[in-house]
Amino acid sequence: MVTRGLLYLNPMIDMKELLASRQLREFKEGSIVKGHVLEVRAREVLIDIGYKSEGVIPLAEFEDMEDLQIGDEVEVLLCRLENDEGMVVLSKERAAYKQNWEKIVKVFHEGGIIKGKVRSVVKGGLTVNIGVESFLPGSQIDIIPPKDLSVFVGNTYDFKIVKINDDRKNVVLSRRELIEQERAEKRTHFLDITKAGDVVRGQVKNLTDFGAFIDLDGMDGLLHITDMTWGRLGHPSELLKVGQELEVVVLDINRDKERVSLGLKQTQKNPWEETEGRFPIGTKLKGKVTNLVPYGAFVEIEEGVEGLIHVSELSWTKRITRPSDVLTLGQDIEAVVLGVNKEEQKISLGVRQLEPNPWEEIEHRYPIGKQVKGIVRNMTAYGAFVELEEGIDGMIHVSDMSWTRKVNHPSEVIKKGDELEAVVIDIDKNSQRISLGIKQLEDDPWKTIETRYKIGDLVKGRVSKIASFGAFVELDGDIDGLVHISQISEERVEKVKDHLKIGQEIEARVIKVDKTERRIGLSIKAASYDEEEIKREAAAFDTLRPGEDMVGLEQAFAAAEEYRPGEGKKR
Repeated sequence: MVTRGLLYLNPMIDMKELLASRQLREFKEGSIVKGHVLEVRAREVLIDIGYKSEGVIPLAEFEDMEDLQIGDEVEVLLCRLENDEGMVVLSKERAAYKQNWEKIVKVFHEGGIIKGKVRSVVKGGLTVNIGVESFLPGSQIDIIPPKDLSVFVGNTYDFKIVKINDDRKNVVLSRRELIEQERAEKRTHFLDITKAGDVVRGQVKNLTDFGAFIDLDGMDGLLHITDMTWGRLGHPSELLKVGQELEVVVLDINRDKERVSLGLKQTQKNPWEETEGRFPIGTKLKGKVTNLVPYGAFVEIEEGVEGLIHVSELSWTKRITRPSDVLTLGQDIEAVVLGVNKEEQKISLGVRQLEPNPWEEIEHRYPIGKQVKGIVRNMTAYGAFVELEEGIDGMIHVSDMSWTRKVNHPSEVIKKGDELEAVVIDIDKNSQRISLGIKQLEDDPWKTIETRYKIGDLVKGRVSKIASFGAFVELDGDIDGLVHISQISEERVEKVKDHLKIGQEIEARVIKVDKTERRIGLSIKAASYDEEEIKREAAAFDTLRPGEDMVGLEQAFAAAEEYRPGEGKKR
């Protein structure tokens, strides 16, 4: 046994053989040599490298301390041939490090792959043990940088060495490059063997508003939202989730751009193929409201098949402006099939068809000539709508509001919310319209006008309107007469408003009564005329011609037809 540099020789051993086996070896500091375990102590291991003295290595440098046996061969780094105590300075760890570094440098220059185990998370990435401690940047971990780096700790992966600093002994790794290279090879293989119509399996990689990207084992394909289901889908997340595996059909391949279009609904039978036979017009069916829009409601009648109930098909009589006023999402309803278009994948539905159309027998409920009551619901420039019952309106045109007055706007006679009586004067069942009249409640006073007003009669009235050509005067019996500008004064009148005011009481002679045209002509200046002078004035009106200085009575009335409150005479 060799101890502390003293050699005890067996007399039987030839000295020449010993010198040949031990002392003729060259020992160089910094080199890696082989040695044998002589003794395992509490904190260190005694190693014989065949030199004149032994060396010790801290026990902590041995990973498999429990299995360490006397006589085991180990490779160590010869740090110093002799320290102050005359012993060889050795290191097993530094030997391993040097061997690993040389291997790493060789792999780097050859562009090879090296295995390593992730040790910990550090700022900007991970530390990896590949024989020496190295750095894996976060951007080089995967194609999509992961959010949680801790899931990689403790795992072993293949890496590519992308950078080495020999002086500092720094190593930078990349796992992403290997993944991209592998995916490129798989992508090329996929494009070589796959064709449109093939069914392939993939995993949902990402979701967007317009669709989902499917990982086809290295090749990304786009599954558009319109190709996910035969039914309605608001967002891909309603049907798919990231990581989900599914089978899809290859719809199209662009090998130049490496793009693949996929379809999921194509793996199922098209429910629209037999819709015309399964849902004939007039069929009553049940469904669930899936979407509400301003113009109607979509109803799912079976998986992948929806019908549209237009807002106009919700009720025969109710005024429904928005489907959401009467329907809710998820509501189960019954409807009737109104039409089917297989090519456009559209089914028209109706709810009101479940009940009889009240307009079919409207003429029996509201016969022409019947006197009815109702509430003024709305007014327009041309008339007023009167609600006779819920959903049934009648319309009173301005021309049917008075026998004697020219009504320019309904508000001159009635107001919204008024309860009034009217007479049914016409029914248009196809257009669902009922025409009403107020003036028909009374006899037409113009039928007997000649018994009330004769030429020469002296009448009193109130000025109700003023125009450039004259003034309208409200007479007894709600009848209007016209005082032409030429009949205001014996003197020439330039402006009517200089002589007459609205609301002014005046006295005038009747100088014209036209029963056919429903017009009465008045003259203020003739109020004091005798019978002969009145006749002459009346005759003068009948003989007026357009070219004269005065506007004829006919022209004045014609102008009145165009007159509106607040406006001048139209030219």
